[in-house]
Amino acid sequence: MSNEEKILRHINDIYKQLSPKFERCTGISQSRLDLLHKLMEVEEISQRALQQEVNIDHAAVTRHLKQLEVKGMVSRRKNPDDNRITFVRLTNEGRERIKALCQEKKEFVAQVLKDFSSDEQVQLSNLLMRIQQNVKDIQY
Repeated sequence: MSNEEKILRHINDIYKQLSPKFERCTGISQSRLDLLHKLMEVEEISQRALQQEVNIDHAAVTRHLKQLEVKGMVSRRKNPDDNRITFVRLTNEGRERIKALCQEKKEFVAQVLKDFSSDEQVQLSNLLMRIQQNVKDIQY
């Protein structure tokens, strides 16, 4: 196996391990956390605009929002002028919960990056951003 193939395998393996551990630690998926973070930035947003902002497919956003609504973290309402448009906002409970989630995420990230110096973290971040841009540039 070439070094390039090993790198991709490591990235893939890290992702497979990281996602379930992150979810067990915080009790929420990264996708849902991304939605909640975006909702923290706005008073209210259309579900379509939210979907575009976080770059998650429409069906997944709908599914996530329904589950977050059941948990009392978000509220949704139809636009009275156009029933096809749904507006989403964080509830007060959702705002409080996201603060706790941010602390849990911070502790999780600290565990993932333990023993990495600040310089190493910057270097790793820069390298990963380059990989991310290269992947984005692939035309398939």
